[in-house]
Amino acid sequence: MNASPSASPSASPSASPSASPSAAPTRSKSTLRVGLIGYGLAGSVFHAPLVTATDGLVLDTVVTSDPGRRAQAREAYPDARIVDTAQELWDLTPALDLVVIASPNKTHVPLATAALHAGVPVVVDKPLAATAAEARELADLADKTGTFLSVFQNRRWDNDFLTLRRLIADGELGEIQRFESRFERWRPQLKGGWRESGAPEEIGGLLYDLGSHVVDQALVLFGPAVRVYAEADVRRPGAEADDDTFIALTHANGVRSHFHVSATTAQLGPRFRVLGSRAGYVKYGLDPQEAALREGQRPGVGDTPWGEEPEHLWGRVGSGESPLTGGGAPVPTARGDYPAYYAAVAAALREGGPAPVTAHEAARCLAVLEAARISSRDGVTVELDAATS
Repeated sequence: MNASPSASPSASPSASPSASPSAAPTRSKSTLRVGLIGYGLAGSVFHAPLVTATDGLVLDTVVTSDPGRRAQAREAYPDARIVDTAQELWDLTPALDLVVIASPNKTHVPLATAALHAGVPVVVDKPLAATAAEARELADLADKTGTFLSVFQNRRWDNDFLTLRRLIADGELGEIQRFESRFERWRPQLKGGWRESGAPEEIGGLLYDLGSHVVDQALVLFGPAVRVYAEADVRRPGAEADDDTFIALTHANGVRSHFHVSATTAQLGPRFRVLGSRAGYVKYGLDPQEAALREGQRPGVGDTPWGEEPEHLWGRVGSGESPLTGGGAPVPTARGDYPAYYAAVAAALREGGPAPVTAHEAARCLAVLEAARISSRDGVTVELDAATS
């Protein structure tokens, strides 16, 4: 998800739970109660609506100290408790079955650590941490305590990504040679806030924001990366963090991935351009689910099918000619399915299955992002061990 720069911490990062691991609730009951930390864009637009749209999950408690956000949460979820701090949430952990951390990036590790020590299942918005080492420590702690930990990577359920996975699996493109992925926007004016801060502890900038999405998608599709090159620039006057970034990966299987993430793109390129030995797939436009959530639409509510895209936005598969001049044939876009993430979380908590996105996967993505940061800073290509990326 793309959390707003206005999203602010709802609790002190050092807050720790008073509950012990033995106080962790059983997950066999029909309704699983969820505590949400943070009610900025991440919490209010993505997590709260998707939690409440999932059968068997109920939003029990929201943590936010901002008066305006408290009022918004109370109006949207009148049956939920609204508390000021994470400590108040930890005091409730015996009654909670899942904690969702949607607060600013710098709070992710301390809050996730506190939840895991309490034995409370936890979902953390991306990026899980600032470094791959921190992510691995959280993964190890989850394994040691036997506590569920997952990372919210909703863009694995984007309509275009689901379509591309199907095309690759069906062999329609042949052997994939190059994957181009763009997450570009035209936002020439700064919004302010921690996401545009250059302070390292804030973990701001597009490399760790949109870069987390595009790199994760590529690793899912094509496996580990062994070589990383990046160019991260600060273009807008007054900006401190990267706002126009390019990343190039070489995967262990030989596929090359090129990513463009930018807030300064006056003319947007295709979201995907995927070139194979048999054909290519080109897709313009973003998955409609984020826009729908921002507008207040909810999965399963109303007559409009969730995540469905009109035919004129379908991508095209073909060879030898640009899709903009009629080349290729339109391919129906799969329906986007963000609700599938929390449905998988609920199933895992009840049945003991795997997390839909693991901390180990997040660590591999962060290893690539760290390498990209080094590459951009030093002007070098960084080699990676395929076993850790």
